[in-house]
Amino acid sequence: MIDMHIEEIKIENFRLLQDCFLDMSEKTTILVGKNNTGKTSFASLLERFLEKPDNFTYTDFPISIREKLLGIDEETNVEELAIRLVLRIAYDETDDLAILSEFMLDLDSTRRHTNILFECCIDKTKLLRVLPSDPKERKKFIENNLGGKFLKIKVYAFDDFGHADQTPYYLAHRDQLEEKERSEIRALLNFQVIHARRNVASSEDAGRGAKPLSAISTKFFRKRDIEADADDNDAATGGAGGESIEKLRSMLASIDDQLGEQYTQVFGGFLKSSRDFLELGDLKVVSNIQSQSLIETSSQVIYGETGNFLPEHYSGLGYLNILYLLLQIELCRDDFTRRNAPLNLLLIEEPEAHTHPQMQYVFADKIQGLISQVPNLQALLTTHSSHIVSKSKFEDVRYLSRPSPAEPVTIKNFHTDLSAKYEELGADGAALFQFLKQYLTINSAELFFASKAIFIEGTTERILLPLFIELHDKENVDETTENGLSSQNISVLEVGANARAFAPFLEFIGVRTLVITDIDTTKAVISEKMGKTSYLAWPVAESSHTSNETLKHFLSAPDPTEEKDFSDWHKRLVDGAASSGEGQIELAYQHAEDGYHARSFEDAFISINLDKVKARKDTLAGLKNRDKLEKFSGNDFYSLTADILGKKSDFAGSVLYLALVEGESWRVPKYIMDGLKWIHKN
Repeated sequence: MIDMHIEEIKIENFRLLQDCFLDMSEKTTILVGKNNTGKTSFASLLERFLEKPDNFTYTDFPISIREKLLGIDEETNVEELAIRLVLRIAYDETDDLAILSEFMLDLDSTRRHTNILFECCIDKTKLLRVLPSDPKERKKFIENNLGGKFLKIKVYAFDDFGHADQTPYYLAHRDQLEEKERSEIRALLNFQVIHARRNVASSEDAGRGAKPLSAISTKFFRKRDIEADADDNDAATGGAGGESIEKLRSMLASIDDQLGEQYTQVFGGFLKSSRDFLELGDLKVVSNIQSQSLIETSSQVIYGETGNFLPEHYSGLGYLNILYLLLQIELCRDDFTRRNAPLNLLLIEEPEAHTHPQMQYVFADKIQGLISQVPNLQALLTTHSSHIVSKSKFEDVRYLSRPSPAEPVTIKNFHTDLSAKYEELGADGAALFQFLKQYLTINSAELFFASKAIFIEGTTERILLPLFIELHDKENVDETTENGLSSQNISVLEVGANARAFAPFLEFIGVRTLVITDIDTTKAVISEKMGKTSYLAWPVAESSHTSNETLKHFLSAPDPTEEKDFSDWHKRLVDGAASSGEGQIELAYQHAEDGYHARSFEDAFISINLDKVKARKDTLAGLKNRDKLEKFSGNDFYSLTADILGKKSDFAGSVLYLALVEGESWRVPKYIMDGLKWIHKN
């Protein structure tokens, strides 16, 4: 059976989130997306409605409705302008429905959902009563004063069972909404938030006295102390914890008595003189140590051996942040357990702040265990961390997408929405989707946060691409143009021949992508003994096919059995005339350059840098048969490359070293430079 949980969250008219729908995982939901796609706004709206409902202002209304808002008059339908949050709650017959029943408008035993609507609506009557008549003054008044008394914050329950119209139920049937008190919401839902801006000081600040861990430790103790006072047998703090607090109190009382006796001796003469002079009664100095103040002012968090410890601010920000975060989570967990609400929601904003990637991996592993310890607890994490995403279940990932600044944000379910796109690919769609999930988990969840991507074939390109990007920027970027490629948010992935597996994913997240690949030409050769056709690697000029599945996929190669069609397509491929059409994916592969058409990156590079390779043959690593360089004539660079190239990665490393250290000015193959120009401009 599934415990009661929030199944869906819908948001309307809040900043970038004009009409967003989030389907929640039963335990942990990961919200990811590029900067300025609404992750912070999503978290802020939850907190506004659930904790701070009087904090809405004019700037919270999206730009798309501000013209109507500024032109408000008696005819304006303010319900169309309202900021809304809708929680759809799923439950089962095994759940304790005592509190939820206040929100269940139909007690039909077959029902499994109810809805809660939070609404921030303009109080038109109050606003129109004080609005200036002058348009400029009117605009300024609304911008500066819309909030507080001019907004009505209300909560409703509604049952939309069977409602199939496009108009939302809460707009079509306003008379069927049942208003609820905020106290009823608090009884049903315990909401806790851990903000991204946590009070974690730098080592310099901490050295001047700031002790964030000690401060939150005090908060932790204060909470336990209050709970122990409220109920010595409370399930959340009883037993050893409650006994420990009582023991601490007893120890402090004993210290008070001992200090009182010493104070009498130390201050005795002073107190007698003061008493006689001021004609006061019995004047004393007594000790009154309070446990909370003692921990806050006289205690510190340390690490290392007790006799040879280091103070907390000697830890890096990453450790401080994780320790602070875990204490915050522990406080929230205690609160969830103590209140024992039917629904619990924990929102954690950007847990990766200040944290080393390895610690992000650790946190991603541990958070699931912490969440599972509290019944009916759902966690919602917003993150920019590819490390946290890669350690999470991809079924839990939700992607905030904003195709352009002019378009609203949508929230996509990574798993269900994307798997449907792979199913459209036919028989191998499921296998490609499985490959994608495994690859992203291992290496490249950073694609979720990239503005652009470059896919490369292998190690050689990975080593040399930063150099090529630098050379591109020197040739194509000046003070009057946009930032160079080296300063753009680009993810570089080494995907080999599997770029086609990413096609639906790239479309899904809207990332413009350059695929740098090899033409990999082959020739059909029939074996005389076996009578079978084999496709052997072959120079481009004499080839008939290609083994590159990426080119076949993106450039829509016909079935090879259709010999005439395939031959025509292959000719267009070699001539550079096979096009994928206008889109967000560009293919960069070898074309004829300086009278030679290369088959791979290596022979393309050697063909245009032959003189320099000859001059550097004794210092370039990864070469063999160096004497063949001096004897080479003609333009059969395909054979030359096969003869002289040993270990590709060593060769690439040497090329890079000579460029960076000795200033060698290598030429970049034109197909790569053209591809870099494309992704720079787009």
